[in-house]
This record gives sequence, structure tokens and C-alpha cells, in this order.
Amino acid sequence: MEKSMITEVVGLVNFTSSFFTIVALLAGVLVYFYQPIWGVRKVPGPPTIPLLGHLPLLAQHGPDLFAVLAKRYGPIYRFHMGRQPLVIVADAELCREVGIKKFKDIPNRSIPSPILASPLHRKGLFWIRDSRWSTMRNTIVSVYQPSYLAKLVPMMQSFIETTSQNIPTDDQDIVFNEFSLKMATDVIGKAAFGFDFGLSNPNSHQNNDKHTESFIKQHIYSTTMLKMDLSGSFSIILGLLLPILQEPVRQILKRIPYTMDWKIERTNKNLNSQLDQIVVNKMKEEQRGSKDFLSLILNARESETVSKNLFTPDYLSSIAYEHLLAGSATTSFTLSSCVYLISGHPEVEKKLLKEIDEFGPPDQVPTADDLQSRFPYLDQVVKEVMRFYVVSPLIARETSTQVEIGGYILPKLEFLPRTPKISRTPKSSSQRDSIQIVMKKNAGIRMHSYPSVSGLVCALVKSSLCKRSSSH
Repeated sequence: MEKSMITEVVGLVNFTSSFFTIVALLAGVLVYFYQPIWGVRKVPGPPTIPLLGHLPLLAQHGPDLFAVLAKRYGPIYRFHMGRQPLVIVADAELCREVGIKKFKDIPNRSIPSPILASPLHRKGLFWIRDSRWSTMRNTIVSVYQPSYLAKLVPMMQSFIETTSQNIPTDDQDIVFNEFSLKMATDVIGKAAFGFDFGLSNPNSHQNNDKHTESFIKQHIYSTTMLKMDLSGSFSIILGLLLPILQEPVRQILKRIPYTMDWKIERTNKNLNSQLDQIVVNKMKEEQRGSKDFLSLILNARESETVSKNLFTPDYLSSIAYEHLLAGSATTSFTLSSCVYLISGHPEVEKKLLKEIDEFGPPDQVPTADDLQSRFPYLDQVVKEVMRFYVVSPLIARETSTQVEIGGYILPKLEFLPRTPKISRTPKSSSQRDSIQIVMKKNAGIRMHSYPSVSGLVCALVKSSLCKRSSSH
């Protein structure tokens, strides 16, 4: 009798212990998932799906979703990237408040899960934080004086001329964004590293170099893997849903051959190794000059105008690579968007070509001052294109303390993206393709060779439009 009672008591204790353990685990899970939401619960937003948040909506509608939500919920609303709520600011004055007036309370960019999985990208200027960011930023901004930028004009001119001379003359289509990406990569590779990748010139000896070809392939793969959706690697997806598990799982998966995390790790290691070698080779050059960004920073580092502890070789590699990554893809996207929109607006095309032709004969090269002052309509066109098609739909920061924005109290470490796409009136939202623009080619095309990104817009727009006018 006593034995059976003891057994029952032990069983009851075990059951009670198990019950409370399960309850505690469930409570912990609920707190983990809903604690970030609690601090911004008063901010309006669409209903969420557990674990996924609003990721399915983003996958379905793309970046245009943010403009739709702003119209429905107002200039400030919630958007959930998995577990993490983002407070989206979609109003010009509120963006000014976040980015300027209350910058001290919102100083750092929030680091998305794809960047957390890539040390190479994480050490770039875009993602470093606090005092290191401000010091490095001030140093880099001081490098880009107007006088230095003006010296880049001849180099840009040479690449534009090379690009125009190597356009195929037979009747074939050109995938425009690939075409412009090669030119932009060559220009920025020269400006950042002092190295000519030779992509704009198929006959270049460097274009056939195996190391160059390997670097470009790895660069493209590493860039395309920076995805904030459900098509990324398993650790990146996990970082959206369960951030606490991202790094442990990544450390495991990167050691398992042929997983996506393993491929990304190998690619980034190879890129890192090649970038480190570029930095080391630059350091060894006794007369490196000051024609590229890396040389300028190394000169400043050696003259002790900047701290050697701040610009260590690994940070130098990442910042130089960031120039290539941030400059080439964004320039290509903007150029492609320009041609796409201008080709659909003949009145804009006519006025733009008139401004280009009135500058002078095709072989006249404008100076840096000319590019600033002699092409006002081109400047307007490029800015309007960038208003329609924004390279990055969100600019995300996180609060360092409790702060009030738009009448809402936001807690510390709340992600606060600003959307530059505040207003847009396209004829059709279906116009936002992947910008796979195809430019028809034929013999007899005229091209202006203007030495700037805006100038390249002129040159490439003119070449595509001349074909169309000749066909009519």
C-alpha cells in the first residue's frame, strides 16, 4: 500500500515537473517571438503570420509592397521580417528627423542576416558601427575632394571610349544591364584598386587572365547571395526566423561540403585572400602615387594622419571591396533604368539628345565643371529615374535608446528603416521588371563618349536611340 502511494506521489511529481517544464518552454518561446513586437504594438501594420511575419507578402509583391503599405497604414507602420519587427518611416519630414535631427539616438545601421553571415561584407564602411564608423567615414570623405574626383575624369573617359569601340557591329541584341555592369566594374575597379579588369574590352589581355576571371565570378556569386528572402542559404533564412540560431547553425553548415553555406564560405574566403593580396602588393609599392582609393588610404595610414590600428589590412580589404560592390551594381541598375524609362518617353529623349548635341562636337570631352553645370536636364532625368527605381528600397538603422518618432515611442534596439521611395507615380506597377533591358544593335551607330556616370547615360542612350531613328 505504502509502496503504491509512493509510486503515485513520484509519478505526480514527475508529471508536475514535466508539465511546468513544458509550460516554461512554451512561455520562453512566446516571450522570444513576441517580446520584440510588444514594444511597437501601438504602431499600425498588417496582420502577421507566426514565424514568417510579412516575408510572404514581400516575396509576392517585391519592394513595391512598401509603397502600398504606406498608403494604407500611413507614414509610419510596422513590417515584420520573420520575428523582427521593423518600423518603416515613409515620409520626407520623418526621414529627415530619423536621419539628421535624431541621428545621435539612431546612429548605427541594423545588420541584416545575409551580412551577419559574411565577415568580408561586415567590415565595410556601410556596416561598421559607433566611433570606428565616424572616424573611418571622416577619413574616407576627406579623400573624395572635388579636385581628386576631377582627376578621375580622364580614366572614366578612357573606359567609355573602350566600351563604345567594342560594341558588336553585327545585328545582335545586347543585354543592357550586363553591358553596363562590365563598364562600371572596370571604372570602379580602377578607382578603388588601381586595377583594370578588362571587362569592357574583350581583346584585353587581362580579360583572359584566370585570376581576374575567377575574382569576377566569385564577386558575382558573393553579391547574389546577399538575399533578404527565403531563397538564401539555410542559415540566412534561419537568421530571419530565429536569429539566435543563425551563427551556430552557420558554423556547422559551412563545414558540410556542397551546402549553400559551405559554398558561400569558400567563395568569401577566396575573395578575402585575393583582396588581402591586393592590399599587401599595394603596401609594397614604393611609388604607388595617389590615383586610386586604396593608394590614398595607404598613404594617409603611413603618414600617420589616420590610425594604423583603425585601417588594418582586413578593414582595408573590405572597404576597397565595398567600393566595387556598392558602385558597380548600383551604377548598372541606374543606367539600365535610365534607358528603360527614356525609351518610353520620346519627348524626354528628344530634349535630352538636344542638350547633349548642343554641348559641342562628339569628340569634345567635357571637364568635371562642365558635367556639373552644362547638363541640367540630364541631371533632372537621372534624379527622376532614381525616384522611380530605387536601388535599395530600405535604409535601415537601429535605435540606441528609447526615442519618439511620429508620435510613437520606440524602444532601444528597434530597427527603423527609412524608405526613400516616398512618392512615385508610374503608369503601371508591372513596369518594374528585373530590368533585363535588351538594346538592339546595328551598324552606323553614333555615340558620345562623356566621362561620367551621367555621361555614360548620354552615350548609351544615344547609341540605342540612333538605331531606332535609323530604323524609322
